[in-house]
Amino acid sequence: MRNQLSAAASLASAAPRIGLHRSTGPSRAWEIRTVKPVTYTVRLVDDLFGLNSTDLVKAGQTRRVSRIRRFVVLDAEVDWYHGDRIRKYFDHHNVETRFCVIRVNEQLKTVDTLLDVCRQLDEFGINRRVEPIIAIGGGVLCDVVGLLASLYRRGTPYVRVPTTLVGLVDAGIGAKTGVNFGEHKNRLGTYFPSSHTLLDRSFLATLDSRHISNGLAEILKIGLIKDLRLFELLEQHGSELIETRLQAGNALDAVAVEVLDRAIQGMLEELQPNLWEHKLERLVDYGHSFSPLIEMRALPELLHGEAVTVDMALTTCLARRRGLVSRRDQDRIFATMRALRLPLWHPVCEPATLIAALRDTVRHRDGLQRIPLPLGIGQAYFANDVTDDEIAQACDDVREEVCRA
Repeated sequence: MRNQLSAAASLASAAPRIGLHRSTGPSRAWEIRTVKPVTYTVRLVDDLFGLNSTDLVKAGQTRRVSRIRRFVVLDAEVDWYHGDRIRKYFDHHNVETRFCVIRVNEQLKTVDTLLDVCRQLDEFGINRRVEPIIAIGGGVLCDVVGLLASLYRRGTPYVRVPTTLVGLVDAGIGAKTGVNFGEHKNRLGTYFPSSHTLLDRSFLATLDSRHISNGLAEILKIGLIKDLRLFELLEQHGSELIETRLQAGNALDAVAVEVLDRAIQGMLEELQPNLWEHKLERLVDYGHSFSPLIEMRALPELLHGEAVTVDMALTTCLARRRGLVSRRDQDRIFATMRALRLPLWHPVCEPATLIAALRDTVRHRDGLQRIPLPLGIGQAYFANDVTDDEIAQACDDVREEVCRA
């Protein structure tokens, strides 16, 4: 025990001390060491805009104020379906509200869109710490508003209300923000989590089935690389989840709750210890080694989750050729992708495009491929030695699979 205490004391004394340190040498220098604690809340909420709910009004409120004011960025599609209910909610709670309604998609996920929102925000004027911006919309809108919040006065609190399935399980619950630049997805961005993310699955009721499938792709990702039970739920119930849109009050409610819970928990387990991506080997990058360029080159034909699925199909074939995935498991994976109404292939997936995509990914991952490859179903490892020939062979395999079906 004495040796253990001595070792702990030695480690503590060796660790950098927080504070301001002035050099004792001949040069005049100061070193500043500090730590910024990060806390944010992700919560599933039923009937978020019910008049008796105060979750959104209180979210991000750091102290009592005499007048509640909110700048709300609202997706135009969400406004069409839910705008009246949202406005009645804020009126009921006597919130002075400025609505900024925007139409946004991957093609409009640009600095220009961000600046348009910023101009309206500046006209409204908000107090820096007690009047959080509210983002109500899909993952793209949440990314744009998150980047704006990180830049406006060098950091303004914001609250996310994702309204798509991708937003609920992926884009709305992490720390990353961003806009596209050129043909590069999210090339400009920051790490800036919202103080609160409030998840209300009732928004999914008004999504078309394609956007439900799009979100299920990101859930499938978690199942394939770390949660066999989650994969099996999608394998058994995927088609029905699309039809019921993961809503309460039907026979699949318990399945929908478990799917959402496992997907969110699995994602956050991976993000929490590595929120700023100091470690570049990330399991949640599965399906994101080739897909950024696939998605941007295929616009507007592919949604984000669809491009991720194409990537996962390619890497599944690549893993099968390496003996990491059996033919039977590959068939199960592809059958589940089809049941979720997701594409396995797109014409932009020529070897030259995929090789270029991987080169850009290598730069993003600091000189190494760090490609997550599945080990069967429910596990993964990182590869740094994928060759151009393997990529071309995987292309042929998926193309043949699509033609055979």
